[in-house]
Amino acid sequence: MDVLTQNFSLYGQGFLGTVELTVYASLLALALGILMAAFRVAPVASLRAFGTAWVTVLRNTPLTLLFFAVMLGLPRFGLVLPFTVFAVIALGCYTSAFICEAVRAGINTVPVGQGEAARSLGMTFDQTLSAVVLPQAFRSVIPPIGSTLIALAKNSAIAGSFSVTELLGTYKPLNERGYSIIWSFVWIAAGYLIVTLAISAIFWLLERHWGVQR
Repeated sequence: MDVLTQNFSLYGQGFLGTVELTVYASLLALALGILMAAFRVAPVASLRAFGTAWVTVLRNTPLTLLFFAVMLGLPRFGLVLPFTVFAVIALGCYTSAFICEAVRAGINTVPVGQGEAARSLGMTFDQTLSAVVLPQAFRSVIPPIGSTLIALAKNSAIAGSFSVTELLGTYKPLNERGYSIIWSFVWIAAGYLIVTLAISAIFWLLERHWGVQR
């Protein structure tokens, strides 16, 4: 217990850093994921190709390699931002590929007749997708999106290797101060457990209110 009580501020900074990364990266992942899902079902071939390429590249790229590409590659093109922002970009873009596939699977569960009926009323593709298809698809994709964002929270640990303040990175100064590495990791694991349980609770509530009853 001394490891926690004597280093509460250090753990607190790491915990808040992980929460910040998770929240911002989740928002970016949801926005990009829904957009790419729309691209993948769009009637325009170039949009479908872009969405497919986005998912294929990001899903098959190791997250650590993507971090290196963002952290070291973007500054070469004149884009210099805080490391935390770079970490959010890497996490958000990587996770968006999995969000995209979850949303696309949800879109495929909506009967084709729903879209055809909307188009027969004169609705455009954008109107049909946003007002008819996505609201119905959302109900079936709540669980997989929740699982994906839980994975994002745990993947945020990689950011600590790139000078970003987050929970896992607290073990380094604790080890230097001579604290037990085992107990250091016990409290780090407890912090991640709090974050993941919070996400699980949020999506449990969403599924309870809007999810498909099975």
